[in-house]
Amino acid sequence: MSAAGAAAADGDVPAGGPVRAGGLLDVLRVASVVLDDRGRIVLWSPQAEELFGYSAREALGQYAARLMVDERHIELVGRLFADVMRTGRSWAGGFPVRHKDGSTRLVEFRNMRLLDDRGDVYALGLAADQSTVRRLEQDVALSERMVQQSPIGLAVLDTELRFVTVNPALARNNGLPAEEHMGRRLRDVLPMLDTAALEAATRRVLETGVPLIDAPLVGRTAADPDRDHTWSQSLYRLEDATGNVLGVAVSLVDITEQHRASLEAETARRRLAIIADASVRIGTTLELERTACELAEVSVPALADVAAVDLLDAVVAGRPSTLGPSEEAVFRALAVRPAQGSDAVGAADPPGQVARYGPDRLVTECVRTGEVVLVSRVADEDLPRIARSPEAAALLGRAGLHSYLAVPLIARGEVLGALDLKRTRNPAPFDEDDVLLARELAARASVHIDNARWYQDARDTALTLQRSLLPGRPPVTTGLQVASRYQPAGATSEVGGDWFDVIPLDGGRTALVVGDVMGSGIGAAATMGRLRTATTTLASLGLDPAMLLEHLDRTTSALDHSIATCVYAVHDPRLRRCRIANAGHLPPARVRPGRPPELLDLPTGVPLGVGGVEFSTVTVDFEPGDELVFYTDGLVETRCHSLDERLDLLLSLLDDPGRPLEETCDLLLGTLHHPDNHDDVALLIARAQELP
Repeated sequence: MSAAGAAAADGDVPAGGPVRAGGLLDVLRVASVVLDDRGRIVLWSPQAEELFGYSAREALGQYAARLMVDERHIELVGRLFADVMRTGRSWAGGFPVRHKDGSTRLVEFRNMRLLDDRGDVYALGLAADQSTVRRLEQDVALSERMVQQSPIGLAVLDTELRFVTVNPALARNNGLPAEEHMGRRLRDVLPMLDTAALEAATRRVLETGVPLIDAPLVGRTAADPDRDHTWSQSLYRLEDATGNVLGVAVSLVDITEQHRASLEAETARRRLAIIADASVRIGTTLELERTACELAEVSVPALADVAAVDLLDAVVAGRPSTLGPSEEAVFRALAVRPAQGSDAVGAADPPGQVARYGPDRLVTECVRTGEVVLVSRVADEDLPRIARSPEAAALLGRAGLHSYLAVPLIARGEVLGALDLKRTRNPAPFDEDDVLLARELAARASVHIDNARWYQDARDTALTLQRSLLPGRPPVTTGLQVASRYQPAGATSEVGGDWFDVIPLDGGRTALVVGDVMGSGIGAAATMGRLRTATTTLASLGLDPAMLLEHLDRTTSALDHSIATCVYAVHDPRLRRCRIANAGHLPPARVRPGRPPELLDLPTGVPLGVGGVEFSTVTVDFEPGDELVFYTDGLVETRCHSLDERLDLLLSLLDDPGRPLEETCDLLLGTLHHPDNHDDVALLIARAQELP
């Protein structure tokens, strides 16, 4: 009961004014009738006029039995009236009453004897339409049964948020008998819940009348103090028929299992989304470091606050990676990815560096056994086994490391390294679902990392082979100044078969060669080496350029269907000319002082290895100060521009015949060759000089 209600009960007017009347009597429309000791009507309420149809003027002074009772019931009514007046016993029940309009209605009566201050006796009759009374009784009975038998927890709080009604379901939920709820506040009954927030929400409903529907509530009660439950709570303001606020109705449904199932489904959906994302993002290239970075990026922040990808140094070097129980693990750090602002990244090994971890370290255990290492809740004594050094352990402690997971990277039965995961900001510890997800990511990434490792090894081998087959600094030759460059393809592409050569010949002449073996990898590099050797041998015979290409054509045809393009030129400084033959290669550019650069008009010929077609030799003037620029197609070909556009750009860059040849080489490569180009480049520039 509110304070105002208490004051009214004591007979005092509340400080806030009179309390509004309840609405139940208005719903019942209770009529009041007072009879004297002879049965005449002396008081007649407006509700009586409404119930029986007679106005007060018509009813007052009349004998009630004759006015409202059928002739058949007058004797019975007389006996009942006499009994009430004589004995003072009240009488209650339903009785048929005649309405003014002639109809008969069942009316529920409560009759009792009254005495005034002079000792006179009267009879008070309280009456209401029986159908209305029965309907309210049924409503109350239904409500009571539903409340008592409902599996949903139900309660009513008064305007002071004290319990006034609690059904058995809610009593079981709270772990407290219903009677121990009565008159107590939420905070007294449910100390393990966030009752401050719950009371604030209840007050808002009480003040605004806006219900709170299906709001989640998580916590524990005395019924199950060791496990969190999830409930769906709804709050409704209670009002009577006249608008008086009575309190708040509370309904509570335990949805713990549904909530857990929903969380599991959401976890599975999130895991599938991360795996799908990983399928798209990991392995976009065959670059080892890039693949490791992609794995780390997918892991943060979806799985961890800091992710590091480390490979065993032996694996990177192509050696076996087996570790004994007492051996330390030597890692090469490839990638580190922190969540924004994470201080724990300072404890990770910087990418590119080699780090040693003792046999007692958890990451060493991970790669030695090939098993996941999980520390759900990291204690202070765990930090030295996680970090590489005491300083790093202290840094992890300050960063708030509370959960750790190391997952081996395994491909084709070999442990390559580890995916190292840490949580500092994410409050949840790693669990079995996280382990499953990390395993899946590691398994998918390991295949790509292994492919990138072997590809890089093969590419390094091919590049080493090719560089070993190419000349070092061009030899000093009579009447020529020479500069050259070899630029391998981008890091994600295989090494090609481009080559160049400068070959001194008898009589002060010099052979200039640029070629391109179609294909890539070790095979192309090996073919290039054989063709270069053959070219050097044939050049020493002093053959005409066209004849030399014919011999090379036959040699190429014997090399497992290899095909190559080639330009072969012989410079004679005394005659100041070059004799040139072309086998399907792009034409050289000639730069002459005082004239615009030009592409030499040579018969294109067919590539070496096609066979059956004769080659032609063309003689061109080559005066002191003139330059010849030989190049392979990797310098000028792109996917976005036509070949004519690129050749025009090449000529535009050769606008200064006096520029040092080394600078010209750098200019052409820097301007024309993109780092991501999938083809390598050979470039050779020769400038004619005056003979001494």
